[in-house]
This record gives sequence, C-alpha cells and structure tokens, in this order.
Amino acid sequence: MSNLHLQSTRRDFLKRSAVLSAFSFIPASLVMGTRSSAKTVSANEKVRLAVIGAGNQGGGDLKNLFQSGHCEVVAICDVDLKGKHVQGSLQAHPNAKTFSDFRVMFDKMADGIDAVLVATPDHSHFACAMLAMSLGKHVFVEKPLAHTFGQCERMIALAEKSKVVTQMGNQGHSGANYFQFKAWAEAGVIRDVTAVDAHMNNPRRWHGWGTGVTEYPTDPMPEGIDWDTWCGPAPVNSFSKRLHPQEWRSWYDYGCGAFGDWGPHILDTAHRFLKLGLPQSVQVLKREGPNDFVFPQASTIRFNFDARGEGLPACKVTWYDGKGNYPKTPEELGEVKVNRPGKLIYGKDKDGKNLVFQGGSHGSPLSILPREKFMEMRGDLPKIEGKNSNHYTNFLLACKGEEEARSPFKVSGELCQVFNLGIVAQRVGADLTFDPKTKEIKGNADAQALLDPAPRKGWEEFYKL
Repeated sequence: MSNLHLQSTRRDFLKRSAVLSAFSFIPASLVMGTRSSAKTVSANEKVRLAVIGAGNQGGGDLKNLFQSGHCEVVAICDVDLKGKHVQGSLQAHPNAKTFSDFRVMFDKMADGIDAVLVATPDHSHFACAMLAMSLGKHVFVEKPLAHTFGQCERMIALAEKSKVVTQMGNQGHSGANYFQFKAWAEAGVIRDVTAVDAHMNNPRRWHGWGTGVTEYPTDPMPEGIDWDTWCGPAPVNSFSKRLHPQEWRSWYDYGCGAFGDWGPHILDTAHRFLKLGLPQSVQVLKREGPNDFVFPQASTIRFNFDARGEGLPACKVTWYDGKGNYPKTPEELGEVKVNRPGKLIYGKDKDGKNLVFQGGSHGSPLSILPREKFMEMRGDLPKIEGKNSNHYTNFLLACKGEEEARSPFKVSGELCQVFNLGIVAQRVGADLTFDPKTKEIKGNADAQALLDPAPRKGWEEFYKL
C-alpha cells in the first residue's frame, strides 16, 4: 500500500471512529492492520526525530542525538509540558511542534517523522514504540525495553515484521566493553563461563520508605499534566510526587526497579556473547523488606541457564541489589573491590585453570584477576583498535543505512525478558521454573499471570498488532 493511500485510509478511519471509540487518536495502521514501510534516510539528509518523554533521561538522550549532527528535532511530546524538567529540551528546540499525547502527535504529523526517541517511564515504553513501529518509524527506546515479558515479546516480533531500525538505550553497548567482550569471546579468552555475579548496591529511591507502603499516596496535581496518558496501559492511581517525575521506578505497577535500571548496563555483553538466552529456572536467595507495591530493599536472585550449543556450559547468573548486599569473592583472588556496580565472570583459561574477569557498568572494560594472571596473559590478548560511533550516532547512522544498530530489539528484548523474570521472582517471593520454548512459568499461576498482564481498558489495541 502506498504512503499516500495509507494517509487517506487513516484519515477516513479517524473521521468514522472519532465519536465512537476511545482510540480516536490511533492511526488506522493500528486497527486495520496496514503498515508503512520503514524509510531509510539518505546519507545527505538529517533524520527527522520526534521525542516522546523530553525531561531527565529523555532530555539527555535528546541532547546526545542532536549533537551527533545527524538529526533535526521536529516534534517534542511530553505529558507534562509545563514541568521544569522539560523546559531545557523545549528551549533548545523552539521550532519543534509540541504535544502531550503521542497518539495525537502521530495522527497530526506521522508523515513528517523518520525516527522516534521513547524515554518515558518503563510502563509506557510499549505503547509508544508499538505505535511508532506500526507506522514504519525507527525507534530508540530507553532501557529497560518494556515493563513486562509479554510486552518485550510483542516488541521483538513487530520490530522484525516492520523492518524498522531499533535500538535500546543501554549506551555502554557501543562502548569499550562491547568491543572488548566480543573480541575476547571470539578469540577464546572468555570461555567455559559457569558463573556470573552481577551487583548494584547504590542507594535506590525506594530505600527506607518502601517497606511500609500499604497504598498509593496522593498529592495535588500540578497544572497541565495529562495524567491519563501518563498512566498509559498501567493501572490508574492518583498523581503523587512519589510517581512523577522520577519516583515511578520504585513501584511494581510502573517501574522495573534495580533490574530494569542497571541490569541492561551491567549484564548486556555477558548475556549476548555468552549466548545465554532465557533461563530454565530462577531462584530467590534473598528478599529484604518485601512489599506488595514497592521493590524490596535488597534482593539476591539467581538465574540458571542450561548448557547451550557450541560447547557453552551451564551457567548461573546471580544478581545482588541493595545497600551492602555484595557477592563474596574467592579468597585466592585477594581483596577485590565490589563497591561499585559491576560484575565478576568465572571461566577457565586455555589450560583449564580458573580465570576470573571483573567489569563495571556501561562501557567499562573488563580486567583479569588477579593482576599477576593478567600480566601473564597480556601479550596474547586481542588488540582493540579503531574508533567507533557512540550509541546515539550508531542508531542514527543505522536509520541512514550506514551502520547496523548494536542493541536492536532482537538482542535487547531477550536480555530484558531475563530481568522481567527476575522481577516476577522478586514480587512473588518464590523460585520459578521456566520453559524457554513455551515461555511459560510452570506450577505458579500468580507468577505466570505477571508475565503478560492485561492492559487497562482503552489500551488493548496496542497488544493486537
């Protein structure tokens, strides 16, 4: 179907349904099954970028995308256009059209948009990205990719079907650790890995107050907030400063806790280059200060991955979050500092002897422990040379057909599904048995229901693409 015909069909559909449906802002492509083909921007053109969520992290993402020199900002959409956190983005791009509802933005100017940045709270990534992809728009979505396992599954599928460029905002996946881990894994330096310990022990927003929550708090709503759109497919609760503009990550209904915030920055390369896939079971080893509304004060969650092809052995990945909840390290390594977010990777050297790697977060490269072992091996380590595009430039160049996105949904989606399973375990406080083929949790109906909960009424259409 031509773009011209698609535009006409969309307008006709909206006219017919405006007084009949809650979806009067959703283009016909969503309801009628049509698709725009993804547009590749030519090398001498700038990508026409629309932004959904322009404050805080979104403001930083927007700045970095714009500074690459490969895009022009044509639209800014935010449910709180009067919020202080959004003003910097608005002032930096005074010619961009502004909207408070992403559905209205796409209806008014979809044909003038090539790519979309989605940097809203976790619970609303899904609807924004699905609508963008259904219209053939390339999408950069902040981490974690989505709020639930089922949402990730649908985003992976539509990304493949629509053939758009996709990128998740785990920025270190274009940094030194990405290229080093890839080269060391391909050269057999990182091999026979049977255990990974990942830890994020910085204070989190919900620490201290989260254990005593029995209901959602309520505060007077500031002028100009489109609260219904902010809630999106998630349950509607009253406005509160504990939710907007930054506290939403604390709550199961809206955020993904420490897993969603830091997991994609710490475990991304291990998951990808060790080809971990999805786990067969998840164990709850620690859950401190559990609450029905808010994430635990500390937790230790273990993911058990079976042996994979290509001689990759079974591997257990253990996650530690919460203040002071650090992994223990082998005595033979001596003193190992684990007071910053990072990971320890336990494998074997070419002679079958134990070999340990330590890495930080984001693009921080790996080191070999102890230092004496590194000095012994350094002459044989692959050299990492050349200058590579950063994560933002990589996405925009991929939109132009000049590079391949490094963290597409087919890669980042499965990574986030691992964390979605971890969140389910945190929430129900029980070990889980998971079937990666059927993608079902066995023997726990409550946990299974959390994999793909139904959206609230009025947002079902995003799930039917």
